[in-house]
Amino acid sequence: MKASLLILLLLTSLGEVLPAADAPAKPKLKIIPGQVIIPTGTGEMRRPWGELISLDLATRTGKFRNEGDDTVMSFTVMPYAELLHHAASGDLQDFRVGERAIFRLHENEKGEWVWLTYIQDEMNMMNGHKEYFHVDRVDAAKRAVECTWASFDKSYVRQTNVVIETDGETRFWKAGGPVKFTDIKLGDKLRTKTHGVGSGKRRIAWEVFLDDESLLKFQTEQKSVHAARIVKEGAPGYVDEAKGTELRITLFNEGGDIAKQLKVGKAIRVAPAGVDRKPTTAPLTGIVTAVVTKGRDCKVTLTLSAAEAKFQQTGLARLWLAGE
Repeated sequence: MKASLLILLLLTSLGEVLPAADAPAKPKLKIIPGQVIIPTGTGEMRRPWGELISLDLATRTGKFRNEGDDTVMSFTVMPYAELLHHAASGDLQDFRVGERAIFRLHENEKGEWVWLTYIQDEMNMMNGHKEYFHVDRVDAAKRAVECTWASFDKSYVRQTNVVIETDGETRFWKAGGPVKFTDIKLGDKLRTKTHGVGSGKRRIAWEVFLDDESLLKFQTEQKSVHAARIVKEGAPGYVDEAKGTELRITLFNEGGDIAKQLKVGKAIRVAPAGVDRKPTTAPLTGIVTAVVTKGRDCKVTLTLSAAEAKFQQTGLARLWLAGE
């Protein structure tokens, strides 16, 4: 009994001296083409502010200038990327060269930070975070304003001394209608859509919203444009499996309006798509045989009217509701 107690005390003492073994490091989440994966853990993503330099809609690639160090960075847009424009969902053709935005990047298999899973425009960022540019000074001669970037009540301040420049292309909005630079007053809370100048962090506004109503009008219009585009072009997704007349697809979040209407027995049309996400053949008809929705993911199983070998696993597809 005494020997057992002595051993126990010895082990306890050693446990206090020896460090506990480190838990094995959790492997970094990586993007795998053909799967909807968005790594957001520590060291798994970078989100620099940048100025859009170029876009190739056919290859869905582009370049932007990192505002932090003026480095030009290339990117490849993942088929399921969130392209947030005018504080709503959009697509690449909605963005203008020169536009300032946040670009979320991830490493490819070579360790290059080129995979892109969202472009978030300035309007979306400020609307989502409920932040504003509080006007501290108006420079009428230079048609510029100096602001504090903060929450509505300034309980959180992101940045001070933010200068927003305007020029002949700038449009000003209040109560949903056009106004002038002279309508901006001290204490106003602004939101903007701005572009860069090729270097540094200068902001020149394309749009200045003097109230929430005006921004929400732009947002509503964008939602309408995007919804009509999805109805016309089909909901995009990855092909999980194509076997005979059975087809399994994971639909991307942007096609949520169509996904919500899918149910067993629903008639659909579906076609394979290329890198540009456009259909590569005429659509086939079919019916929905299963729908599984988990979070933002929607996995649908279809029975096609005919077997079609042109659907490739991990390839892209577009899906329409029958009659649309």
